Parts: sequence; structure tokens; C-alpha cells
Amino acid sequence: MRRLLVTGGAGFIGANFVHYWRGHHPEDPICVLDCLSYAGNRNNLAEAEGDPRFTFVHGDIRDADLVEKLLREAAIDTIVHFAAESHVDRSILGPDAFIETNIIGTHELLKVARKVWLEKPDGPSPHRFHHVSTDEVYGTLGPEDPPFTEASPYAPNSPYAASKAASDHLVRAYHHTYGLQVTTSSCTNNYGPYQFPEKLIPLMIVNLLDGKALPLYGDGRNVRDWLHVEDHCRGIELVLERGRVGETYAFGGENDRANIDTVQFLCRLLDEAFAEDPSLAQRFPNAPPARGETSSPLITFVKDRPAHDLRYAVDTAKSGAELGYRPQESFDSGIRRTLRWYLDNEPWWRAVMDGSYGDWIERQYVAR
Repeated sequence: MRRLLVTGGAGFIGANFVHYWRGHHPEDPICVLDCLSYAGNRNNLAEAEGDPRFTFVHGDIRDADLVEKLLREAAIDTIVHFAAESHVDRSILGPDAFIETNIIGTHELLKVARKVWLEKPDGPSPHRFHHVSTDEVYGTLGPEDPPFTEASPYAPNSPYAASKAASDHLVRAYHHTYGLQVTTSSCTNNYGPYQFPEKLIPLMIVNLLDGKALPLYGDGRNVRDWLHVEDHCRGIELVLERGRVGETYAFGGENDRANIDTVQFLCRLLDEAFAEDPSLAQRFPNAPPARGETSSPLITFVKDRPAHDLRYAVDTAKSGAELGYRPQESFDSGIRRTLRWYLDNEPWWRAVMDGSYGDWIERQYVAR
């Protein structure tokens, strides 16, 4: 049995991990620590509320006293560290928050973990610090380049990617210098339930339903490998159960495709959904298929963002060989599940799309 502290557990990937772990390890106590920034939403964890093995704490990972108290009082032996500022566009406009959370916040967690788990009169206690990273730390790939591996050199191109690269190095250093039992995972672009609608797939879905423009940077030919969030959670589970201490493992979805192709696919799926379910026209009257029109004319190309990486992809050979990892969700099935979730959970995404978010989207895309 593990006793977990999940940082950033009210965010997109963190909340999905909490639900996944509770479903597969119902006996394990889980404490979520989240500062509930704009992308953190306690409603994402509603299914866990009331479970005596689940605890939510509203707090900041930079608060060392709070983190130490949680580790000691709950006898935490495993930290799964998701908490991060993660949107590249926001990092370009305001990098300070990314330095504070992703670098300083990670360092505070590492310091407390070392103090509680290693600096004991009777010697170190069993523990694991798992750090969740991203393929963006490796920079960008050309059209014909082989995918990144865990041994690829770091070459971050955005403040977000640089802040994650720095946190990766801190985690590695605490293992090699102090003996902290760490593992790291890097993953490709995630999608699925509870994703804040500033990222590509949920933004396109909610804009389609409201009949708004579908903004694509540049020519839309940037390539991403899409990983369903449940496959990511499964990968982290495998690392905790089978991963070698001090190692990094890469997880991808084997779903490389240009952004324009992803958005066009979403348009086709939405058109099909409206044709199959006439009630959607009443619920979403501004969507083009509610008027008998197709959705793809909403695609709008906007000025490219600075340092926009052309392509991401990872080689999962190591995680496959050592952990038995392989993505179980195809892009087709995963996107259909995701679209259905957003159709079925309109109150959730309406609630998170407040006025300040709408103003930010306007400045980011329409003004370009």
C-alpha cells in the first residue's frame, strides 16, 4: 500500500490520475495539494469527496511548512508531482509564474522530501518522488527527425519548457547528490476529460459548440503526438510499480498528426454528432451543424506564436521494454470519448470559462 501526496491534483492530468489511482488502488490513501489557480478546479475531484481515504488541502507547494506537515501527519511515502504552470502561451506573456511554480516550487518539495524521508536518526524511510515532465524540454523535431528518447539533449525553446527542464535537473540532482529515490516521466500532448479550454482540443470543441472561430497558429502544420490522459496515468502507475530509481521514462500515444488535421477531424465528428442526435441543435444553437452547415469553415489561421516548436514525438521503446507500457487508447476512440465528455459536461466547461478567460482568449487569438 502507498500513501500518496498528489501535487496539482485538482488540475487536468492530476485529477485524472487521482480518479485512475482510486479505481485501481482503492485501499491507498491520497492527499491532494493544490493552490487552485485558474486551471485548478476542486469540482474535478467531486467523485472523490466523502471518501475517508481522500483528503484535499488548499495550499501552495512553495509552502515548505505545510508540505512538511502533510508528509509527517499523513505518513506520506510517495509524492506524485503534477503541480505546474503548463501553458506555453501564458509563459511567453508572463514567465515569472512559471519560474516560481515550476522551479522554486519543485525545489521546495525536494527539500522537504529530503528532510522528512532521508534526514532521520534511524536512517532513510522507504519513499518515492515521482516528477511529471514533458517532451517539450527536448525542443523541436524536424519533419524527418527520429523521435526524442530519454537520452535526447535538452533544448527548451519557451519559458515553460525551460522551467520544466530546470525542475527535471533539480530532481536528478537530489537523487545523485542526496540519494532521494526519484523517477521522472516525460509525455507528449495529453487530452481527455477536465482539460481547461485553453489547450487545443478542448478549445476547439467549446468554440465549435458556440459557433466561434477555431484559431490555428501559422499554417496549422505543427505536429503533435496525442496521448489520452488515461494512458498517461497508466504509465505513471507502471513507473511507480516497476520503474528503476533515478530513471526517466517517456510516454507517447503513437498518434502523430498536424494540428490542422486534428481540428478538421473534430469538425467532422461534431457534424456527425449533430446528425445523430437532433437534441444537440437545441442545446447548442450557435454551432454550425445546428443550422445544417458544416463546422470546418470556422477554422481560422492566426499569426504564429514566438518559438513555436514544429514537431514533438517520443520513442517509447524504453518504457515498453522495462515497464510493459503501450498506449491502449487509439486517437479515433480517444477523441470520440473526449468529445462526448464535453457534450455531456457543459456545466463544467461553462463554469470554468469566466469573463477573464474569455478576455484572455480574445487578446490571444482574435486580436491577431
